[in-house]
Amino acid sequence: MKKVIKFIPVWKLLLYVVLALLLTAGTAQMLLYALFFLETQSSRIAQFIELSGTFGLVPFIILCILPFTLFLSLFYLYERQNYTESMMKKLMGEMESIADGRFAQEMTMEDDGLIGELAAKVNQLLLQLDQAKNEQKKAAEVKNDLITNVAHDLRSPLTSIVGYLDLINEDRYKSEVELRYYIQIIHQKSHELNQLLNDLFEYTLVQNKEALINRVPINLEEMLNQLAVQFQFQLKEAGMELRQHGAFTENPFVMGEGIKLARVFENLIQNAIRYGKQGKYIDLSATESENLIQIEIANYGQPIPSSDLPYLFERFYRVEKSRSQSTGGSGLGLAIVKSILDLHDGQIHATSAFDKTAFVVTLPKKSE
Repeated sequence: MKKVIKFIPVWKLLLYVVLALLLTAGTAQMLLYALFFLETQSSRIAQFIELSGTFGLVPFIILCILPFTLFLSLFYLYERQNYTESMMKKLMGEMESIADGRFAQEMTMEDDGLIGELAAKVNQLLLQLDQAKNEQKKAAEVKNDLITNVAHDLRSPLTSIVGYLDLINEDRYKSEVELRYYIQIIHQKSHELNQLLNDLFEYTLVQNKEALINRVPINLEEMLNQLAVQFQFQLKEAGMELRQHGAFTENPFVMGEGIKLARVFENLIQNAIRYGKQGKYIDLSATESENLIQIEIANYGQPIPSSDLPYLFERFYRVEKSRSQSTGGSGLGLAIVKSILDLHDGQIHATSAFDKTAFVVTLPKKSE
């Protein structure tokens, strides 16, 4: 009601009050004439008028107020209809503007009724549309970044492979020893290319939230012991030793997919071997609480700069900025780790100080 009254100009409100007063006066006069006439025609009406007279001016005041209120109500209904039509025209105008592509524009309807509710719903739809556009834009940027990074990492080994194959095809080698050297480089670059494609495929796979389809109880103690044996040759070749600390309870189980969880710890141990050779040791520690199991894999090589720690688990992020395959992998390993742990409702974080770099994995325990 307040919105309608504010919608009416002041001069019009005064005009309606004056008109209501004039119409009320005319109506009251006509009613009085009618009563006086009926008084002479009916004794009962005469008695009623006489009885009403005992109340003084009250009946007369009521006789005036009722038609005055009625006339004001009629004027209000007329203006409410005008207000509704005006709001609808404004609403349609703003919707036409939105339909022309100006999606950032919001509906400015301030109404307590259905029009205001409709405008609020439209604004909600616009907000959702804006969010969808931003997500679509972000997805496009992610796709472009992915293509750019993949192309960058594919170009280097492919260039080497094509270059050395051209040398061999054109017989531009001096001896069989040099030929075998070229073939060895081609083999190495082909292996790097294959590893990159495998990492890319796996990263794409674990980004799918439905990728985890087979949750079974996994004994983490047995898995880590098997991995310690599996990496013995690589550790020996790198001149390193894997030390295990902490003891598991009788329930070292988590729910998940064994192959994927094994990949998490394989990637972390491989990273520790690649970047921690200077420290000679890799420490694998396990701690448990009532609901969680925490695994820490630490090495004592070159520390990670603190500025790089927040970005370690982003795809294609490399602490070594040259993206050289000799100083790092595809840049997808830790992103794969993070995605797999997300599928298992787990977490990972990294810490790095002067003498120690640690990756800490936390997983929810299987309920008994």
